[in-house]
Amino acid sequence: MATLVAVNVGMPEDVAWHGKTVHTGIWKRPVTGPVTARRLNLDGDGQGDLTGHGGEQRAILVYQLDSYRYWQRFLKRDEFTYGEFGENFTVDGLADDEVCIGDRYAIGEAVFEVTQPRVTCYRVGLRLGEPQMAALLVSHHRPGFYMRVLTEGRVRAGDGIVKISSGPEEMTVAEIDALLYLPGHAGPQLERALRIPALSPGWQASFRDLLAEAAQSGSDAASGNSGLIATAPPPAWTGFRPERVAGIEPESAGIFSLTLASTEHEPLPAALPGQYLAIRLRPDPQGPPVVRNYSLSGRPGAATYRISVKQEPHGLASTYLHERVHVGDTLDVAAPRGTFLLEEADTPVLLLSAGVGATPVLAMLQALSAQRSPRTVWWLHAARDGTNHPFAEEARTLLAELPAGRAFVSYSAPRATDRPGIDYTLAGRFDLERIRDLNPPQDSDAYICGPDSFMKDMTEALRACGLAASRIHTEIFGAASAITPGVKTGPGPAPHQPVTVPDGRPGPSVSFARSGVTVPWRPGYGTLLELAEACDVPVRWSCRTGICHTCETAFVTGSVAYSPAPVESPAEGSVLICCSTPTADVVLEM
Repeated sequence: MATLVAVNVGMPEDVAWHGKTVHTGIWKRPVTGPVTARRLNLDGDGQGDLTGHGGEQRAILVYQLDSYRYWQRFLKRDEFTYGEFGENFTVDGLADDEVCIGDRYAIGEAVFEVTQPRVTCYRVGLRLGEPQMAALLVSHHRPGFYMRVLTEGRVRAGDGIVKISSGPEEMTVAEIDALLYLPGHAGPQLERALRIPALSPGWQASFRDLLAEAAQSGSDAASGNSGLIATAPPPAWTGFRPERVAGIEPESAGIFSLTLASTEHEPLPAALPGQYLAIRLRPDPQGPPVVRNYSLSGRPGAATYRISVKQEPHGLASTYLHERVHVGDTLDVAAPRGTFLLEEADTPVLLLSAGVGATPVLAMLQALSAQRSPRTVWWLHAARDGTNHPFAEEARTLLAELPAGRAFVSYSAPRATDRPGIDYTLAGRFDLERIRDLNPPQDSDAYICGPDSFMKDMTEALRACGLAASRIHTEIFGAASAITPGVKTGPGPAPHQPVTVPDGRPGPSVSFARSGVTVPWRPGYGTLLELAEACDVPVRWSCRTGICHTCETAFVTGSVAYSPAPVESPAEGSVLICCSTPTADVVLEM
């Protein structure tokens, strides 16, 4: 019989790490006597980051004595104490390659059900002083697992562990963990996993995404891992190539469009609705290049590309494009890319935008109109007034081609010449009450683009109207918001050059395109992630060892070397910045 060897608890505490403060509950310590297991955790226990840990599905973390012995041999260490892997229950037995998702166990007075493997996280490496530990747990098939509490009750060290039922499909913790994190993702195995009711909703969603990606690509091994991060088709070409400016047209008082055509006089590769282009400019011939992203606003599948640009008062790139680029000139253009894509479905579509944020959702409207889609399509656009309302006539024409198309346009400061009911639907701004009055269908898929405040307000309004978070998609023009789990943060400075320049000869340049920073890389900067952190560029990461793909970032051009090698390669055209360094000039979409 398996045995509960130790019960470990610990409340979150602040720990110094890499010059930052991490709020974490990874420090668990054995307790004597009985402890009550409750629905969300053990008495006296807590988690610092509830996004990745804790909650009903992850109430109790279990790790095995056999894995302790394994790591003692592998790491040549013998000073481990119970709770050192962050687990609540240290057990003798219950191996990861024997315990199955959905298995139920009685321990003391309580009953538990296995829900998922441990989530990979840098904090177990922080606790053990082994930065690669998150990757090792996965690659060596010893992650440990979470349980939820079915019956609350007291447990204590020394209690026997009695198996009372087996999970359907009999898929082990190690199998499920490998199915998500390691290459392969076989369709039949994914289908088996999705037949296990006890599997936590987050893992079910990841497996559904993997299954959908495999079905769409016609292969069990699509590029990248859509179960961990949204993926897109690989770019049609690598790096930048010259394309000809075939047209320039004003769209509103502050927005103009450029049409780009192939210099070879051939149709350009088809773009998907919602994608964008990276454009490389040299406003100062003696200075470094400037890279900017512009959403495609034309019809997907057209022989040319159309981008639309807002003329910023002091915008380096937009001023250059407006004043110094003419028809017949060439621009350095990267292939269309991006994951803000119109999904094929039969559900209603809500396209919400403000200002130049109309560009990617206009491409979606173009695609729906070209298909004469029977879907319910709502076009919601916010502008200041008629002179600042881009694509007004174009959107009306496209909506007229849709049997279930409707438009709602708000002008925050309409002019006397703006026609209510024709040019705009309502005066003022879209807010919760106005969105609620429109009564959007709750099964809609919503696509939102515009200023950060607009996207935040519209997301909250749609959630309040009953739309699920998974149905609300947003696109931003600047750097993505940071994901730094457990790290205490506050308002930070704008992205900048590193304060300290390490010794050594400069190597390839690293350009953070969305943040407008280019830095000659030196070995002392470390990984691309560490360089971004030195520049206060917003970063996203969790494991920092090439496992979770949270840091996966699109790159326009360049090449990298990995150390350690990622467990599964990123999607084509992307890089894992947490474990890579540049081997040639790199332009990153961050």
